[in-house]
Amino acid sequence: MNHVETSVDIDAPPEAVWEVLMDVERYEEWNPFMTIEKRPVAGERVTVHLTPPGKPAVTMTPEVLVADGRELRWRGTLGVNGLYDGEHTFTLTERPDGRTRLVHAERFSGVLVRPVNWWLGDSTERGFVQMNEALKARVESRAVA
Repeated sequence: MNHVETSVDIDAPPEAVWEVLMDVERYEEWNPFMTIEKRPVAGERVTVHLTPPGKPAVTMTPEVLVADGRELRWRGTLGVNGLYDGEHTFTLTERPDGRTRLVHAERFSGVLVRPVNWWLGDSTERGFVQMNEALKARVESRAVA
């Protein structure tokens, strides 16, 4: 497994989803999988804390590649570049009915992909799904309020 991709449809426009996704100061209020120490800005590094279900927490400092209102993408490494690298993406697409499709994915590369992903099992995908569902609930509850 060198790629994980999950998606969810959210009953709100992309701008509303983006607002919650970028409000990283409030992640601890709703996000069971991830916290980020500062707002992601393209070209800068951010500190990301991940808590895969059933696995120890991991902290990384990836470089943000894109943060443009429709896509948030960063690239991080485990130690030295080429050992275990990941490109993490959140992509927001407006649906014809005005809702938003969130695609939350990561592509892994490097010499340690097979053993690390074997050890992680399905915890990465489960963490993505948990975050997607929590983001959906957060955005949709704000739209009603």
